[in-house]
Amino acid sequence: MAVTISPDTPRDPAVAALLQASHAYLQSLYDPEDNHFLSIDALCMPDIRFFTARLDGKPVGTAALALRSGYGEIKSMYVDPDARGHGAAKALMARLIDEGRALGLPALKLETGPRNTEAMGLYARHGFVVCGPFGDYPESPASVFMARRL
Repeated sequence: MAVTISPDTPRDPAVAALLQASHAYLQSLYDPEDNHFLSIDALCMPDIRFFTARLDGKPVGTAALALRSGYGEIKSMYVDPDARGHGAAKALMARLIDEGRALGLPALKLETGPRNTEAMGLYARHGFVVCGPFGDYPESPASVFMARRL
């Protein structure tokens, strides 16, 4: 099974279904005020680089890089649970890191939740370390902030 990563639109129905599954998962874990995912419309803005992972041509994962002042923020990182274990998350992370470097960003940052232990492990394996809040995020026990220098 071959994993490919490509720029995409979150408006594609199959991709939008992945995003909706991601949102539903996060809503099952955290209170509304602790969910910081971007809407499909927000993911279509010019300051967002959006990517889809495909496994043998089928969309199985998403990730976005939001261009911020002085860093890039990883958003909408998700792989369908049925497609995990085939390298889609690893390939998405590699693409986000490569994209950040190509754009000349000094760092990548992200916000996740403490119940997303698999995600935190993935980020740590790609060189992310826990840091303090950034941007407009408040300090919260429902948030874990991570960063990686590029």
